[in-house]
Amino acid sequence: MTPDQVDDLLFYATLGVIIGGRLGYVTFYQPGYFISHPLEIFAVWQGGMSFHGGLCGVIAAAIYFARKIGQPMLEVGDAVACMAPIGLLFGRLANFINGELFGRVTDVPWAMVFPHGGPLPRHPSQLYEAFLEGLVLALVMLWLVRRRQAGTQLGLLGGVFLAGYGLARGFVELFREPDAHLGYLFEFVTMGQILSAPMVVIGLALIAYSRRSPATATQQHGGR
Repeated sequence: MTPDQVDDLLFYATLGVIIGGRLGYVTFYQPGYFISHPLEIFAVWQGGMSFHGGLCGVIAAAIYFARKIGQPMLEVGDAVACMAPIGLLFGRLANFINGELFGRVTDVPWAMVFPHGGPLPRHPSQLYEAFLEGLVLALVMLWLVRRRQAGTQLGLLGGVFLAGYGLARGFVELFREPDAHLGYLFEFVTMGQILSAPMVVIGLALIAYSRRSPATATQQHGGR
């Protein structure tokens, strides 16, 4: 992609994050409330965004952009996947600074009292997510990018990101306070874990697909 195309991709991806993130929150977390108060859907300044909804929005934006410039969809998806952990790193740090999306009550030595979390110390789960979903995943993606064959195995980078995020998020949900209006679903899992499970399955499927012959994969995606 040319530098101008990268700028356009960032623009579409940003729209996907905002629109998808908001609609995802409305759909996954508080559908009943927003059905009764539809105009509140547009009140994004009051908070309420979903990573998984934002991911769906970015995927839709990447598909549209790939068709627009005539590039293989998986190639564009791989490029987006390389950028995502950096955004996640700073996004989770922002959650920590804002004292939101904090963890469960605990007595570990590094527990913290959050302004909106009551008087009891809690896991700083935002930092756990920043480390796993952001820093660790970014380093894994960087290592893969530096491998020459990663550029010819279409879908590998996207698959590693999806599976890596799904596993990291599912693990950190063990320490993160469930949403107050949802609590535990089926009495033992959170909404975040349920939404992350398909990411792991799809990511592993993409990794398996990318491990086919690089020449065959390239030929079937327009010879690029």
